[in-house]
Amino acid sequence: MKVAVLVSGGVDSSVALALLKQQGYEPTAFYLKIWLEDELAFLGSCPWEDDLAHARAVCEQLEVPLEVMSLQREYHETVVAYTISEVRSGRTPNPDILCNSRIKFGFFLDRIADQFDAVATGHYAQAKRKQGVVRLLQAPDQVKDQTYFLSHLTQPQLAKVIFPIGYFDKSQVRDLAHVFDLPTKDRKDSQGICFLGKLKFSEFLKCHLGERPGQIREYETGEQLGEHRGFWFYTIGQRQGIGLAGGPWYVVSKDITQNVVYISRSYYAADKQRNHCLVTDINWINEPTLPTDELRVKIRHGAQSYGCQVWVDGGETHITLDEHDQGLAAGQFAVFYRGGECLGGGVIE
Repeated sequence: MKVAVLVSGGVDSSVALALLKQQGYEPTAFYLKIWLEDELAFLGSCPWEDDLAHARAVCEQLEVPLEVMSLQREYHETVVAYTISEVRSGRTPNPDILCNSRIKFGFFLDRIADQFDAVATGHYAQAKRKQGVVRLLQAPDQVKDQTYFLSHLTQPQLAKVIFPIGYFDKSQVRDLAHVFDLPTKDRKDSQGICFLGKLKFSEFLKCHLGERPGQIREYETGEQLGEHRGFWFYTIGQRQGIGLAGGPWYVVSKDITQNVVYISRSYYAADKQRNHCLVTDINWINEPTLPTDELRVKIRHGAQSYGCQVWVDGGETHITLDEHDQGLAAGQFAVFYRGGECLGGGVIE
């Protein structure tokens, strides 16, 4: 079975590649190049050269061919354009979800479909097939589980996917890297948004949107408390990085027309708590019968989920959380689960 394996130069994709080779598959590794040169000039450095060097070292040791594929134009026309548009509108995007559905399992899968039987990645997730239907299941490691980021994949996409490390937790993957004695066995995990690697999201935003000084005001009184570099550097519920004494302060709203960021010390007051929203652009991997209160929902990647009620009214899908969430913001993704299965998700409005 010929498998195209996406490698990043990290330990997870390295172990995934080693496992496939050990299990008798015929893997070819692919490293996706997505950065444009003008971005690299602005940001000063990019991790891709170091990442590619690590990926090459792993492939040489495993005797697996490695190809570098440029998807720079596709990436910028989809992921970057979407991210910038959402942030400019005052919303909170999730570029990782789009990167998976449009780039890794979209353009890349389409490009190699005629030459390979499947695509494999180092995601912490499981794809179980039964009677022509694929179920996207969570990995044992709830902290590392990445089904949230895979929630916009379709049945045809999932039918072509292999997740070799989806049955392990992170410590087991590290142990396997040492068993295989991979060059990436002790390499640190990247933090933050996956497509940025070591680069900070704030620098990415500055590259594309620049800076625009504006006022920070107290939500309750309207009093100016400070200044900011642009409302797009803030998201609802944010606590870190506000830089004002007398807190803790939380971002509660943004006026994108006036470029004003509103903050409050009483974020958990009744008028600011959030537990209800509309969800649009829903991708159901396996659709439940609505209405239902048997689901759980994640508002962001991580172990935390909420019990919820989901129903449709006037063609609009509503959700009500069993608890109030600190940062329920437009543009985020609500991803639904039943048991350990990810059913899909959509965009919060």
